[in-house]
Amino acid sequence: MGSMHTAVRTRHPLQLDLPYTAPLAWEPLVDFLAGRGALQLERLDGRRYLRTARINDCSGWLVVEPSPIPCALRVTASATLEPVAAELTTGLRSLFDLDADPAAVTAGLQRDPLLADLVATTPGLRLPGTLSLFELGLRAILGQQVTVKAATTLFNRLVERFGDQITTPFDGLDRLCPRPEALADTSLQSVIDLGLTQRRAATLQGFARAVADGSLDIGPGHEPEAAMARLTRLPGIGPWTAHYIAMRALSHADAFPEADIGLMRACGIDRPAMLRARAEAWRPWRAYAAMHLWNWRNTGG
Repeated sequence: MGSMHTAVRTRHPLQLDLPYTAPLAWEPLVDFLAGRGALQLERLDGRRYLRTARINDCSGWLVVEPSPIPCALRVTASATLEPVAAELTTGLRSLFDLDADPAAVTAGLQRDPLLADLVATTPGLRLPGTLSLFELGLRAILGQQVTVKAATTLFNRLVERFGDQITTPFDGLDRLCPRPEALADTSLQSVIDLGLTQRRAATLQGFARAVADGSLDIGPGHEPEAAMARLTRLPGIGPWTAHYIAMRALSHADAFPEADIGLMRACGIDRPAMLRARAEAWRPWRAYAAMHLWNWRNTGG
């Protein structure tokens, strides 16, 4: 599965260089992305980030790594994605948060002594985005009240069971994210069989149906607070999930999942209300504060 085929070499790959404002903390960014993805969808190969992608009616694979050009990322993508190069570029800039202003984020966070140390240790930490709001929503729902490891295991099963197959030059990188219709139209039991509770499976399927039928329209360009309100009207989606989706899928720099246990522990706080009060000083960069706190805990802080 996923072995080299001549079909992927019939046309030259697409190559792009995407500029950004330095610094950019590349390793923590791609570690976060790959550590929460499905291995058949995305993975790391050294400093290279590999993944499959479906944009509009085009699907293919891509490789992203630091470019030889200063302050840029080098993207190599399958020729099948060339018709959607503009959309791909926009999506990748969001995925890697390349339009961020690191100096502004640093200035906003360094007033807090804890965050000042973290920003100095990992300058240029970005908000990991997504190429697909639906994919990110699935991952967020699976992450409700479980560990990152448990959620990632479930996401791998979901992709294996419902994701379309694709051929790439990379062994094992052979699935696309499931289409909303694939989950919307299946039986609830087939979702439960992945290892989910009935309630969580119903939330996942309800989200898929809302995306598939167009009733949940919260894509880029929508006001984040209104988008989060729409999300929380779906059964099983609360503020944590809505803020997490807004943070990563809508690039909402002030989204903040205040009930996150990891964030509370990082701050030595045991109640969401206390964390919310402390985080007021981090506005409008609370999502970046969350990333620094998560990164600190993941690296032994």
